[in-house]
Amino acid sequence: MLAVAAAFALVLTVVAVLLAMNTASSFSAGLSARTPFSPTEADGMIPAESALSVDDDVHPAMTGLDDELREALRSAQAAAAVDGIVFDITSGWRSADYQRWLLGDAIRTYGTEAIARQYVASPEGSSHVTGHAVDIGSLDAQLWIIEHGRMWGLCQTYANERWHFEKATDAGGECPEPMADARG
Repeated sequence: MLAVAAAFALVLTVVAVLLAMNTASSFSAGLSARTPFSPTEADGMIPAESALSVDDDVHPAMTGLDDELREALRSAQAAAAVDGIVFDITSGWRSADYQRWLLGDAIRTYGTEAIARQYVASPEGSSHVTGHAVDIGSLDAQLWIIEHGRMWGLCQTYANERWHFEKATDAGGECPEPMADARG
């Protein structure tokens, strides 16, 4: 009887440790990785070959953006055009389901949640889900925004993602030091 109680206690301890190691978001990411989901335009998905213009007023990836971010992008684009630079939006607003799917995909790609979270935030922590972030595709546009974006409050917010921009300061202000990665 004592051996059975000890074995049961050991099993409960292992289960408690495993549960403590997993966050609610990693649990939901794991579930969604097994749940069929295919992101659509309504979720903010932009096909790789179809980057958007900052002037797009139809696609949910643009219409779901915070108004201040969208206007800052449009004003900055007008200035960048003088230098022959075009902002190609490859990602903007995303639904929580799409973000969860991206995280699950990153976990499968990188093999662990810890590595995946360096590149993909949870739906609860993603600035894309709140409409406060855009990704810019072309290197020329990325470098232009890194150099000039603060004039409109546009800042690179992750050191390992030079394509990811948020309105992180007032126009003309100083951009905060980029966070190391998507983990914050």
